[in-house]
Amino acid sequence: MPRPWKPTPPEGFAQFVAARSDALLRSAWLLTGDAGRAEDLLQTVLADLWRRWDTITTGGHPEAYARKALFTTYVSWWRRRWRMEIPSEPPDRTGNGDTAGEYADRDAVRRALARLSRQQRAIVVLRYVEDLTVQRTAEVLGCSENTVKVQAFRALRALRADPNLELFAWRS
Repeated sequence: MPRPWKPTPPEGFAQFVAARSDALLRSAWLLTGDAGRAEDLLQTVLADLWRRWDTITTGGHPEAYARKALFTTYVSWWRRRWRMEIPSEPPDRTGNGDTAGEYADRDAVRRALARLSRQQRAIVVLRYVEDLTVQRTAEVLGCSENTVKVQAFRALRALRADPNLELFAWRS
């Protein structure tokens, strides 16, 4: 019986995945609001990176490419009407005795993010979770810097107005 074909990853790819996949998965979860869809999104992006790895590493910024691919793939899924968000746990859940209050806080944040538009959610994740500049966020999303500023302002205003997020320090 023939042995299954096992491709060898391109040089540096496995190390990149080991080092950055947790952070990329958190961003994917914040975008999709669902652990399964976040994993699907990241898997799709990593498959694309595998195919283009030599070209990507020639430019010297594989993580920048991965993040842009993550957000553009997410937006393209939305445009195809693949929208069935299902509440779930975030992928970085630890087994350190998480209390009911922490679950409630996490759920409140997930629900508040889900009420934002997809563009606003992507901007919030890029600006405040990934800590990108306005300019870099605009580049990743393919929009103007002014759009990033306006949508970030509107998203933060909506999050601050959410009564379920009163307990967070940034509220005041």
